[in-house]
Amino acid sequence: MNLNDAALEVIALSLAELQKNGVVLRPELADDLPLVTGDRVQLQQVILNLVLNASDAMSGVDDRPRQLVIRTEREDDRARLTVQDVGVGIEPYGMEKLFEPFYTTKNGGMGIGLSVSRSIIEGHHGRLWATLNDGPGAAFSFSIPRAPAGFARSEDLCNTQAT
Repeated sequence: MNLNDAALEVIALSLAELQKNGVVLRPELADDLPLVTGDRVQLQQVILNLVLNASDAMSGVDDRPRQLVIRTEREDDRARLTVQDVGVGIEPYGMEKLFEPFYTTKNGGMGIGLSVSRSIIEGHHGRLWATLNDGPGAAFSFSIPRAPAGFARSEDLCNTQAT
């Protein structure tokens, strides 16, 4: 599957909510991103969770634009997706706990989104992590292996004609 296509579908799904919250979305999708093998719906769940978390992290920001970047890039034999916000950031002591079940930094949060997201990404032989920005905010990234060489895209299989 094409991770860019999955990200674009999540963007289309969440755009109205982001605009309602005053979030400006800037996609930076790599042209040379390799295809990946994975469950499209599960990966979209992860992307959507990261996007909504980023939007929530910026809900109290009034002194700067609420900017969210969704970036994809090639990383050797992997594809990486990053969701970066300019929100409140993460306390350094909380970085290790972020992916633990039932740990939350949100009022009324259940603390399962990042735990489930990490399980999904690990199930795709990848990894999910968080980093603090140089300025305000944080970035959440995941990388998963590219599809094996010679792996046909499903849309290519549907477009072949019998001769």
